[in-house]
Amino acid sequence: VTLHLNPISSVHIHQKPLVFLLNSPLPLVWKLKTERLAPGIRRVFFVSVGSVVQFEKGNFSLSAETEEKFFPEKNEHLLQWAQKEYGAVTSFTELKISRNIYIKVGE
Repeated sequence: VTLHLNPISSVHIHQKPLVFLLNSPLPLVWKLKTERLAPGIRRVFFVSVGSVVQFEKGNFSLSAETEEKFFPEKNEHLLQWAQKEYGAVTSFTELKISRNIYIKVGE
């Protein structure tokens, strides 16, 4: 699955830390494609067990972290866990089948 990350239109270059929970019932290869995200900013990708994140060439991967996690099975429990762990959830998306996921990050 390719994860496309771009800032919202009102943000020229996104310069804040991000945390992503990438959960799948089956192990996946998450391919990351980014545009206009500032280098050197901490970005964390938690993936379900057996999954991996592949970064594009460049220095984005130098400030990104990937960690495998056992996530709660049901989406309601995953959302509750994320809110408890991080205090807020700004976006939650559930897809049954997809090859590309487009996410706008920003304020």
